[in-house]
Amino acid sequence: MTKSLIEIHMIQNHCPSNLNRDDLGAPKTCYFGGVLRSRISSQCIKRSIRTSSEFADLLGGIRTRHLAEQIQEQLKGKDVIKKAKDVLSKCGIKSGAQSSSSDMLVFTTKSAIQKMANLIQNDNISIDELKDLFADIIETEVKVPDMALCGRMLETGEIKNTRVEAALQTAHAISTHEAIPEIDYYVAVDDIKGEDAGAGYLDEAMFSSSCFYKYFSIDLAQLVHNLGGDEALAAKTIGAFLYAAARTNPSGKQNSYGAHNYPEGILVEIKTHPFNYANAFVKPVSRVKDSDIVSQSIGQLANYIHDVNIGYGNNDSRQLWFSPNGRTPLQTSKGIQIGEQIISLDNLVEQVVALTGHNWQDVKSIKVIEEA
Repeated sequence: MTKSLIEIHMIQNHCPSNLNRDDLGAPKTCYFGGVLRSRISSQCIKRSIRTSSEFADLLGGIRTRHLAEQIQEQLKGKDVIKKAKDVLSKCGIKSGAQSSSSDMLVFTTKSAIQKMANLIQNDNISIDELKDLFADIIETEVKVPDMALCGRMLETGEIKNTRVEAALQTAHAISTHEAIPEIDYYVAVDDIKGEDAGAGYLDEAMFSSSCFYKYFSIDLAQLVHNLGGDEALAAKTIGAFLYAAARTNPSGKQNSYGAHNYPEGILVEIKTHPFNYANAFVKPVSRVKDSDIVSQSIGQLANYIHDVNIGYGNNDSRQLWFSPNGRTPLQTSKGIQIGEQIISLDNLVEQVVALTGHNWQDVKSIKVIEEA
């Protein structure tokens, strides 16, 4: 498997929104190319994908501070909460005397929780024996797509070999242009009119509207390794990830803004070396006559990729460009077209999965099987 990187680049324009807030409630920003940009954090993007309906069949992991409670929930009618806390504490996952919540966030799998629950109800197994059995389960029960993609950092001090190397790298999404947040002054009217004629409530909120560049890199070989060599499950994971990345948006303030906007263009590359094309936008995109920010962003991206292909000999990579119904081609200012043109998301997923050696129709029904 020589070309094992699947890289995804997206141009996605959002209407006024506040999809990812900072500690003051304002849209996240950063400086890039000397000007202020809108930003969506990689953590926010990954969580929206991981918890999406497109990825639901593959969501085998669970990240929680309530592991003892999760074990208890598997056993109807038998109280094992204290015993679970004691065993987990010996594993280095400690909780307060008056609480079942641990002092660390544990990323494990649903199958691991079920196995721990099956063991803990056996009164013939000592706490020390359970500690070793729990530790082994937490170490080894990790072969689920969301953990295989996102990886795991877990340091308990007692359990060894808990690290899972992520197969996925995700960049913070940044606006292709300068973006300055705006302030929305809003009021709520009291439906029952009293002596005062003013608003019943007033406040301010910040928002922005930006065209984003998004970048993902998936190491297919690492993904297959993390899934215990299951290449078919890895292929399903790639397809589901593509669908989720295209159709899912962060949930921040969506009830106020409804910023459910799909990408205007998606470039998928099969290659050997990672390359983030954010520098295509070091010079902020600006609107020109008879054009728009999205088209300008796609054009600027095409120019940059063409230069990279020529300058770094990137011509051995497979490049697939999807824009809805061929709406906006990925072509340079001189009319040079980049990549094979795809007009539907379904066809893009089918072609990308085929490049892994599998047929999407054969693997799309695969689910993460959990023990009953």
